[in-house]
Amino acid sequence: MKIVILSDTHGLLRPRVVEYLKTADVILHAGDINKPDIVEQLRQYAPLYVVRGNNDKEWAKALPHDLTVTLDGVHFYMVHNKKEATPDFANTDVVVFGHSHKYLQEEKDGILWLNPGSCGPRRFHQEITLMVAEVQNGNVAVEKITLPHEVS
Repeated sequence: MKIVILSDTHGLLRPRVVEYLKTADVILHAGDINKPDIVEQLRQYAPLYVVRGNNDKEWAKALPHDLTVTLDGVHFYMVHNKKEATPDFANTDVVVFGHSHKYLQEEKDGILWLNPGSCGPRRFHQEITLMVAEVQNGNVAVEKITLPHEVS
C-alpha cells in the first residue's frame, strides 16, 4: 500500500505534489490545509485521512483534531501539533504530525514519528517536502520527497 503523507499545504496544491497523489492508495494530511477546496481535490485521488490544523478555521470545524487509522496492519495516530498529542500510544506504530514545516523521521521507544514538512507555500528558506510510505505486512518504509522551489 502506497501512502502519500502531507502537511501544511496552506491552500496550495502544487502540480508536482499532484503527481505523487495520482499514485497513492491512501493520503494522510496532518493539517493546516487552509481551504476546503484542497480537501475536495485530495479526495479525488485516494481515500483521505485528515486532521485540523491551527490555521484551519471555521470551515474545518467538522475535521477531527486527532485521529487513529489502521492501514495494512499498521496503527497510525495523526495530530497537527505533536505537543497536542494524546499521551497514550499503547497501540500506536506511527505518529504523523505537522505544524513546524520541518521534515522529521525518527524512531523513539518503538514508535515511528513522521513530520512530512510542508509542500505548500515556501516558508523562510525551508525545504518543500512530503513523504511517500510503503506499508506492507505491518512494516513501514518511508521516502522523503524534496521538491524544487520554483519561482514564477
